[in-house]
Amino acid sequence: MKNNKDKKIALIAGALDLPFFTRDALRKNGWEVYVIGLKNFYDKKLNPDLVIRLGGGGRAARELKRRNIRKITFVGALGHPNLSDIRPDLWSLFALFSIMKHQRGYDSMANALNKVIESRGFQVVAAQDLAPELTFEKPGVQTKTKPSSRDTKDINRAIEVSHTIGAEDIGASVVVDKQVIAVEAAEGTAKMLERVVQMRKAHKKNSGVFAKMTKPGQDLRIDIPAIGVDTVNAVVAAKLKGIVVNTKTCFVVNKDAVIKQANKLGIFILAIDE
Repeated sequence: MKNNKDKKIALIAGALDLPFFTRDALRKNGWEVYVIGLKNFYDKKLNPDLVIRLGGGGRAARELKRRNIRKITFVGALGHPNLSDIRPDLWSLFALFSIMKHQRGYDSMANALNKVIESRGFQVVAAQDLAPELTFEKPGVQTKTKPSSRDTKDINRAIEVSHTIGAEDIGASVVVDKQVIAVEAAEGTAKMLERVVQMRKAHKKNSGVFAKMTKPGQDLRIDIPAIGVDTVNAVVAAKLKGIVVNTKTCFVVNKDAVIKQANKLGIFILAIDE
């Protein structure tokens, strides 16, 4: 392979299934993938090449330089780490100081992390840019079920609210049923949907939409939105009618299974370019 070093990449893997799909998609697209699992988060079935704790960035950096790997991508969820995992080595301590100086919100800290990593000679890249098939690549309804005119009103309102909360770095998700039902905050999307499920137990007819959008100006190299089969199931349990996401900038974990489940349960998925 010509200029093979440019096709080397390190995948920093958190929890859940996205690292598996990302690894496989990158390899299918010709990348030589070196997988680094984050201790207490990654799935052991991933069988990573290296395991580090969250505070062990120095060890990873040394190994990547030894292997002449300069590109890095981050995928997978992070929960609540143990204090022993956070304990930083000197490399990570420098990064932590820089990140904490920018603690105005999650996005500002993510930007700071990217800058620290790149100042050490690495390039942080977006996995969805290298493997766009991990997202909905084209706008439009992705399912058999289509949104109604009433749904369209909820969709437009959800997009508007998503942009508002996103611009303030509050969250990426919102539920709208004529009015705003829920907004994602620090608890994350899954917990927000759990709240909606509890709120709407007595709701007799399905209505409303769930939107998970990228934030205006968001650095799309770390922690972009993602949906999966669990999202579809939660939306149905919350008695909503559909899901709205961005094209190209929202991971769809196991896309075929997501569309199949949405079709089975009778909800729509709409991908938009906004």
